[in-house]
Amino acid sequence: MNSIDTPALARRLRAHALRMTNRARASHIGSCLSMADMLAVLYGAVLRVDPARPDWPGRDRLVVSKGHAAAIVYAALAERGFLPIEELATYSADGGRLAGHVTMTVPGVELSTGSLGHGLPVAAGMALAAQRAGESWRSFCILSDGELDEGSNWEAVQFAQHFRLEGLTALIDYNKIQSFGSVAEVSELHPLADKFRAFNWGVIELDGHDHAALLAALSGPPPLPGRPTAIVAHTVKGKGVSFMEGRLLWHYRNPDAAQLEAALAELGA
Repeated sequence: MNSIDTPALARRLRAHALRMTNRARASHIGSCLSMADMLAVLYGAVLRVDPARPDWPGRDRLVVSKGHAAAIVYAALAERGFLPIEELATYSADGGRLAGHVTMTVPGVELSTGSLGHGLPVAAGMALAAQRAGESWRSFCILSDGELDEGSNWEAVQFAQHFRLEGLTALIDYNKIQSFGSVAEVSELHPLADKFRAFNWGVIELDGHDHAALLAALSGPPPLPGRPTAIVAHTVKGKGVSFMEGRLLWHYRNPDAAQLEAALAELGA
């Protein structure tokens, strides 16, 4: 695919998610905003997908395990052409297909998620299937930092290194805030990168809002050949909207009309 202006795409994704959560009075805008840049780089410059053929066998697979950030995932799929932009207005509405957590009723979604700790195990299974079939498509999984409290993820980490799943890349949205407090308060993950290294994963640690760094990490050779890759992306919850950045409050609160207007103005949207 021809790459696009990914910073501009990220701004559009943030604006869509703000409007969607305002309209639906839905939660998780902070979680959406922290991963906007990762989604923009993936859908704008990395993933081999075909919106006209969502089930194309040769497509790359992306599992968004942090399924509560559904609004911005649907926004990315709409911007990439999997569904009409206008359908975003039906997010979390009765009778619509854009459910409040990521769901496979939406073209381009590989796995219904939101029950945390399931995405990486499934993505690892996808990568093993590709490896055994001799296929070149890749598996990517975006995880929240808080969901790494789930032991099922670490079983998948062990599984992936054992089977040398070089086609698997995990992106950790390390915004350091989970639902009821900071990650450090609830269940400290530091040193997160070293934990993956101890499991024989190749690790890249970067600024999760730096598009050039993300593109290089996602499109370059694996840091540890023959092993899966973990991208530990240091991010800011609520990134892009000053009054939301780094604040636990915006895990559940949705923007009212005045806050939406202020947020869109900051984004130039």
